[in-house]
Amino acid sequence: MRFFWYIMISLLFLATSCKNGDIYSADRIRARGSWFEPSPYGMVYIQRGSYQVGASDDELNDPATVRSVSVDAFWMDDTEITNSEYRQFVFWVRDSIARNILGQVYPEFLVTENAFGVPLDQPILNWRQRIPWNNPDIRTSLDEMFVPEVERFSFRREIDTRKLVYEYYWLDLQQAARRANSYNFETQSYTGTVINMDGEEVPVTNRSTFIMQETVPVYPDTLVWIRDFTYSYNEPMTYKYFSHVGFDEYPVVGVSWNQARAFCDWRTKLQRDYRSRMNDTPAHDYRLPTESEWELAARGGHQATIYAWGSYYTRNTQGCFMANFKPMRGNYVADSDTRVTTTKTGSFDPNDYGLYDMAGNVAEWTSSAYFESGYDLMNDLNPQVEYYARPDEPIVMKRKVVRGGSFKDAAYFIRNSTRSFEYQDTTKSYIGFRCVRSSFRNELQNR
Repeated sequence: MRFFWYIMISLLFLATSCKNGDIYSADRIRARGSWFEPSPYGMVYIQRGSYQVGASDDELNDPATVRSVSVDAFWMDDTEITNSEYRQFVFWVRDSIARNILGQVYPEFLVTENAFGVPLDQPILNWRQRIPWNNPDIRTSLDEMFVPEVERFSFRREIDTRKLVYEYYWLDLQQAARRANSYNFETQSYTGTVINMDGEEVPVTNRSTFIMQETVPVYPDTLVWIRDFTYSYNEPMTYKYFSHVGFDEYPVVGVSWNQARAFCDWRTKLQRDYRSRMNDTPAHDYRLPTESEWELAARGGHQATIYAWGSYYTRNTQGCFMANFKPMRGNYVADSDTRVTTTKTGSFDPNDYGLYDMAGNVAEWTSSAYFESGYDLMNDLNPQVEYYARPDEPIVMKRKVVRGGSFKDAAYFIRNSTRSFEYQDTTKSYIGFRCVRSSFRNELQNR
């Protein structure tokens, strides 16, 4: 009998310990408060969902290519990144370079100690100190940032945009996840190899082997307006499209896939810095959308419709075109009363998710690598075919999926399901991008 009561008391003690212990205490977890994911400015929440991948909306399809896929929830910019938004990135890079140079002569442009007066191991830039660009001494100190005299046009002193370079690091999780690149706990060492940024195969020595350093010139290629249209007069666009305030709300173009990724990293950096000052846990990073995310968002909650506005036609019931594209041969103005090329973002009605210009205006980069058999390779859960091509790899490996069509494309290219591609290191006058960010909302807010 005593043994029976001993067992019962022991079980009661264990049950009580599990309920009130540090690991399983629901009261303690609730006391921490729930994490709230704020709605990022200018972004639209895309509910998790599924759709039929492949051109299921076309009677000429091969039914064997159609399959169902599911995509997690995410946030997406409601418009393409504009000239004004991308210009902030360019100015940030310009000013960071200037502060690094000035900090060697003027200590006020660098922060050498923290708020408690403790010296920093590495000085950081002082963004509170304004740069007086018109000060003669400052201009002299920054002379290396300007175009050399022998290259100046009409003796104008201008910032040398070739020197506006952004450096950042990213973690190659694809290579880190390979089973061959494993950590041996007995020998406390790694096995396997990694392809570095120079395209060389190197042994894995430690975790830092998977950290890749990227150096990207950030200024858009403004010459695309001339290069993309032979025997055409587009010099005014070359001179003013990116730099003039009249084009602030137009989508940025002349940006490569690599530059778009660099912008996403910079935007993430700004978010992290802000969240750290607020003593808040940052959300997911900004990035380019996967091909499947882009298509799910473009469909606007509809299934088996051809265009982003949920219709099978390019015109509405009043006979007006629903996007900025080339509806007739040689007639670029039939769809718009404003411009021949790009239009202001948001000039046409959004789709049912609240996203503008998912068809037409400018095509958009995605993070996905382009392979003809991509649909056969991808998983049915968050499908993605990803490959980062190094500079010396064959050009066919540098193809990235481009979606949405542009002002110069016929109606076929602005369909939800139409796939196209461009090379990751090229720039075009008709390709821009928008950012996405994975969301916690479904899991943490029960929505």
